[in-house]
Amino acid sequence: MAKLSPRESHKEVLSLLKIHNEWFANSIPLIASENVPSPAVREATISDFANRYAEGWPGERVYAGCTYIDKVEFKCIELGKKLFKAEFVDVRPISGVVANLSIYSAFSNPGDVMLAPSIPSGGHISHGKKEHSGTAGLVHGLDIEFYPFDAEEMSIDVDKTKQKVIELEKAGRTPKMAMFGGSVFLFPHPVKELANFLKGYKMFVNYDGAHVAGLIAGGQFQDPLREGADAMTMSTHKTLFGPQGGMIVSYEKYSEEIKKATFPGMTSNHHLHHMAGKAIAFAEMLEFGKKYAVQVVKNAKALAEALNSYGFGVLGEKRGFTKSHQIVVNVLSFSDGGKIEADLEKANIIVNRQLIPGDIKAGRNYFHPGGIRLGVAELTRLGMKESEMKEVARFIKKVVVDKKDKKRVAVEVKKFRKDFQKVHYCFENKLGAYEYVKLS
Repeated sequence: MAKLSPRESHKEVLSLLKIHNEWFANSIPLIASENVPSPAVREATISDFANRYAEGWPGERVYAGCTYIDKVEFKCIELGKKLFKAEFVDVRPISGVVANLSIYSAFSNPGDVMLAPSIPSGGHISHGKKEHSGTAGLVHGLDIEFYPFDAEEMSIDVDKTKQKVIELEKAGRTPKMAMFGGSVFLFPHPVKELANFLKGYKMFVNYDGAHVAGLIAGGQFQDPLREGADAMTMSTHKTLFGPQGGMIVSYEKYSEEIKKATFPGMTSNHHLHHMAGKAIAFAEMLEFGKKYAVQVVKNAKALAEALNSYGFGVLGEKRGFTKSHQIVVNVLSFSDGGKIEADLEKANIIVNRQLIPGDIKAGRNYFHPGGIRLGVAELTRLGMKESEMKEVARFIKKVVVDKKDKKRVAVEVKKFRKDFQKVHYCFENKLGAYEYVKLS
């Protein structure tokens, strides 16, 4: 590769950014952990807030110059409380992982045991063991025990979990914390079935709603705080369509521990432009969130049913495939998840490979797992409905089952995307969803 001058490198980076935007404007984005923000959220994230510092709680800052930053953050907190019917909200975590670390730090100590879903059973790496480089084990030193998992139900096994806790207590390893939620999240977790039992062993119950926060806000998944969770951590950029960031919602009785764990524990300055973007996204969600969440679930079911009709092994069939924005597909009849992910990308269909139950025992790994994971949150934000999901399934079938030329499918995908270039479920959408804003 030829060495570029600083000026040439400057131009190259800007060019690559523009090309990326053009690519996504002509693609089918199905990454379950992604979404597209509104023009107003994008405006907030390029404001001067991006250049400022505001360590501490609003009104109690370490820095001067926070007059308007504080006003926006108080509004963000107010909107967050209303959205999740929460007594306490901390919008300062800069990611869902940082939000989880704040909860670990506030309510457990290194060496404590935590119950969490395993990664092949849907758990997130931030819940994982040290030997897997999981955040909980590697960073905070927690000793992780996995929930028993029912692969047919695609959820935590309630009775076996209770038995496991009894056995752990007998062994002198009673968990200090229980973590619900995860990265593969098709159906609500049994919070109300287990919360009181777990609290009987003095466990702090946290719910990681990173993937489903927008569905919870829209009243279409479950309501963890009312079902017994002590706190809920989340990302703000998946089904909750804000900028990238994190958030914690809880009860006032836990507020001081969470505040201190977030700052100075886990953050210094907390990305103020994204905090402002969160406030706008919360307002959008309060106005449009129910309609959006209803359509997300409808779209996910429609895509799952269409794929299943084409012979794909869509997980969760017994329960109707999904109740969230996600679909998980066993692709071993055709290849492995890594190969199919690469093939689909060449056709401008963006998915991610996914470990599924049984992969680890069979010797498969994350680079060549048995599944792929699909999410419809972003397509729904672009205005697509059930009929478009059937078209998406047809494109996937062409690549994976029919082995059609991937470049030709990409051309079809580009044509399909022409009518879906604006963000929906927001107050205004003059700017295209992937329209590149040139400032230089």
